[in-house]
Amino acid sequence: MKARRVLVPLAVLALGALMYGARAGSNPPGFYIDESSVAYNAHLVAETGRDEHGEEWPLFFRCFGDYKNPVYVYLMAAVFSATGPSILAARLTSAALGLLTAVLLGMLAARVSGRRGVGLFVLASALVTPWLFELSRVVVEVAAYPAAVALLLFFVHRASLKESWSWADAALVAAALALVTYTYSIGRLLGPLLALGLALFARRGRRLSVVKAWALYAAALVPLLVYMSGHPNALTARFRALVYVSAESSYLAGAWEFVKHYAANLSPWWMLVTGDPNPDQIANILGTPLVLAVTFALALAGAWLVVRGGRRGAWWCFVLYGLAVSFVPASLTRDYFHMLRLSPVPVFLLVLTVPAVDWLSEGARRKVLFALLALTLMQGAVFQWQYHASARSLRRLHVFDADYPALILPAALRTGARPVHIADAPNIPGYIQAFWHSTLQGVPLDTFALLRPEESAPEGAVVITTEDPRPRCRPLAQSEPYTACVAEGPPRSLSPLPAEGFRAELRVVEPPARLSAGEKLTLRVVVRNAGAAVWRTRDRVGSPFQVSLGNHWLRADGTAAVDDDGRSPLLRDLAPGEEVEMPLAVNAPPHAGDYLLELDVLQEGVSWFGLRGSRTVRLPVRIE
Repeated sequence: MKARRVLVPLAVLALGALMYGARAGSNPPGFYIDESSVAYNAHLVAETGRDEHGEEWPLFFRCFGDYKNPVYVYLMAAVFSATGPSILAARLTSAALGLLTAVLLGMLAARVSGRRGVGLFVLASALVTPWLFELSRVVVEVAAYPAAVALLLFFVHRASLKESWSWADAALVAAALALVTYTYSIGRLLGPLLALGLALFARRGRRLSVVKAWALYAAALVPLLVYMSGHPNALTARFRALVYVSAESSYLAGAWEFVKHYAANLSPWWMLVTGDPNPDQIANILGTPLVLAVTFALALAGAWLVVRGGRRGAWWCFVLYGLAVSFVPASLTRDYFHMLRLSPVPVFLLVLTVPAVDWLSEGARRKVLFALLALTLMQGAVFQWQYHASARSLRRLHVFDADYPALILPAALRTGARPVHIADAPNIPGYIQAFWHSTLQGVPLDTFALLRPEESAPEGAVVITTEDPRPRCRPLAQSEPYTACVAEGPPRSLSPLPAEGFRAELRVVEPPARLSAGEKLTLRVVVRNAGAAVWRTRDRVGSPFQVSLGNHWLRADGTAAVDDDGRSPLLRDLAPGEEVEMPLAVNAPPHAGDYLLELDVLQEGVSWFGLRGSRTVRLPVRIE
């Protein structure tokens, strides 16, 4: 009997390890650009103690305009110090974190229920939960987040069993809160919200205990606050870009948007059927569930037992509160149901299955529990088949830059030209792929030269670029958004158009009549050069005098409501009389009303064509 108690959990863990480790280095194929950024900086820290910018032991890692959190990068650095840099070691680290999450949830379930069988059921359910599995397959910070949240719940439950908390108890809770805060960006909001939830334990005789935990957690936040004071906007700029609230938004409008997003994020359809609806999501396979049906049903039953079945202690109140606030950070951003920003949710759902599983563990109800376990494993097996069957899908090959190490980089290096120039678009920092894959292949980094945004490659140079247009580029190899090419001809030198060049005729294909407030839409616009000068594309994105299509939003009386909204650069030279269809992404104003969508052409750094006498197009649009 004792042997079975040990062997069964070990067998479940062994099967879980096989499942999480299977094809970890090749599925997903390639290496996503953020994975390369994390891994490359972890390698540098392991080797030199500095990040890619030369900063020694940074608290946050500055990577192409964003700041990555420290916990996962330093953990990866520790792994690389033992194994050396590799995709397999990096992916197995994430897999190990996924296993750790399942183990912590299984141990917590056994402690809460007092039944080893309940712990085994939750362990097995966690291992086959698609949400947790998919997060454990990518080398990004969020891979560590479910484990951090599970660890917090484990320590909070441990402390909740005591009448008063020692400094050691308070320190464990505070350390787990700090881990939640420093592991992933949403933690900078979720961590304090969960800390606030500790007030549920502050009954008479334990108030000092909670104050101890708060004091230690506040001390752990001091480095974060000091960093933010020394690096203004560093940790908030990206969040500001993602939220739907703007300077023009009213409090009422912001509150209504939050309610809409929060309600949408609760959608069982996305959890149980289609998964993350965002097409650029790196982790989820489109059209597959994130939570298994049995797990979701047991979580609902568990919540009902907590609320109606007399389990209203501070611990269960904290779990319900934690689930509720885990939707808050994601509900403040424009995206609906972003699985990475909702990564704590599956942890709380699995914990909430414990009361229901515990209830089903008694007497004749066990037969139902065994049937539910079988259904869980069957649906988990179906998901595993779907996951591995889609390993080489075109979407995954593209998103994870699978062609870069086998096609793009070799094509540039084969020429023998040195240096290989890197010319990146501002929003696609492909240089990190060159640095990371060259590190793996033993290619010296001085092989590459990064071009400034306004700097052109010399004639005959070999270039790896993520820019579009590429007017001087003779391709050697292409896999969007990357192109390895040879720069042909001397660098382009653009100048302001003559007065007779500022003439354009515009026509919108299928113009919109109504849009929702804040809605994004890509227009198809036919642009004709009606002037007497050639509109030339620029050599680099940062070069001046690019001709672009843009738009403004005007109120019904013609006054500006949103100035300078969308931009679409001209992708090829356009001679007088020629026309081209251009896409233009526009963003509807945040407030309802009648507006005019004004389209115009401009030469960057010189003038809008409309200010030089060219006719613009104004479309009446109702914002609802």
